[in-house]
Amino acid sequence: MARLFGTDGVRGIANEELTPWMAMQLGQAGAYVLTRQKEHKPTIMVGCDTRISGDMLANALMAGACSVGANCVYVGVLPTPAVAYLTQKYKVDAGVVISASHNPVEFNGIKFFDGNGYKLPDELEDEIELLMKNNMQGVNFPTGTAVGKVKYRTDAREEYINHAIQAVPMNLEGTKIVVDCAEGAAYYTSIEALKELGASVVAIHNSPDGTNINSNCGSTHMAELQARVVYEKAQVGLAFDGDADRLLAVDENGEIVDGDQIMAIVGNYMRNQGKLKKDTIVATVMSNLGFFLMGEKEGIAIEQTKVGDRYVLERMKEIGASLGGEQSGHIIFLDENTTGDGLLSALHLLQVMVDTGRSLSELAGIMEVLPQALVNAQVANHKKEKYMEYPVIAEAIRKLEETFAGEGRVLIRPSGTEPLVRVMIEGKDRQVIQREAEKLANLIQDVMF
Repeated sequence: MARLFGTDGVRGIANEELTPWMAMQLGQAGAYVLTRQKEHKPTIMVGCDTRISGDMLANALMAGACSVGANCVYVGVLPTPAVAYLTQKYKVDAGVVISASHNPVEFNGIKFFDGNGYKLPDELEDEIELLMKNNMQGVNFPTGTAVGKVKYRTDAREEYINHAIQAVPMNLEGTKIVVDCAEGAAYYTSIEALKELGASVVAIHNSPDGTNINSNCGSTHMAELQARVVYEKAQVGLAFDGDADRLLAVDENGEIVDGDQIMAIVGNYMRNQGKLKKDTIVATVMSNLGFFLMGEKEGIAIEQTKVGDRYVLERMKEIGASLGGEQSGHIIFLDENTTGDGLLSALHLLQVMVDTGRSLSELAGIMEVLPQALVNAQVANHKKEKYMEYPVIAEAIRKLEETFAGEGRVLIRPSGTEPLVRVMIEGKDRQVIQREAEKLANLIQDVMF
């Protein structure tokens, strides 16, 4: 049986794969595993993004947590990084976010944070999953006054905004910014934070109705933002995803600035300010080759991990790094928060622009982005880890690696959250790498589907 937890919690189509029953079980098992060592009555903070299934799953999860004796604080719609921050600020015992991040509205997910605001290691997730498979064997279900209760809070988002603007203070008067909120959790916090710092904000896709999250908008659909930045003659565009833990940017010419470029810009600035610990940035194997070349040129060490911001975070904690992230825009500023934070990423990028007086297009020139083709092969979820077990696929990958050796690279990996095998090729000729990536992805899909 496939592992229930992926790289970012439990994901699936809401009410089909991720059912209220499963959410309740996750609430029971998660609350028990994360709080059983506590001598006091434990408290779990729960937030969600804007998708219509959020309340259904949040209430089911909280019912499960209350049934094993835990109290819950429901903070409603908040960015994932806000829940992580508030979990540690209020010293509650755990945090939960109901979100499927950048995925379409029919999906949802459940991810846990420990009492310090960190995503759970694999071992704890496995323990939660085992407890569910064993039907909560050995767990005491209290009665009477010992059951948990739910408290509702609506003021928590202001505390997160205050934290962000105090962490990266600046004056944004005279700066025009177009912000795409993806009809998601950033719809209030990002706009208010930028306005409080004095920016002139043009907000788009900030009217969530529960059904429009990530729909042709946000960090996975950038075309409208690119055009709007140019039309508005804005200095910068900011694109969040559904739960606002990632950020991509657009320069004044309408060109996309991805997570690698943002880390290069901010990392160099932090290094010059003496704030880049160990003169190191932690990135994943999916980062562009140009990012690693930038590190060599600028004297910044780049540590590599497997894909997933949780693995970036683990390595950052191991070596004491202050900056790390992914090309996709999950960027972690560990001195300020414990997970990828779209708002903090935006503020740090804006701070470099304000302090240096340079345009974003100028700043982005610190690294050359080499052409990169990424094509997804749709496969059955339970097969996606086994692509190398098919001889015809293994041989095709070997030949591709020989072809691009020395002039690029080939990276094949299963998605941690979706039924996909991702084929990524880097090289000098965009048309060639796109053609070869599509050919291999089609082969994988035909053989494995």
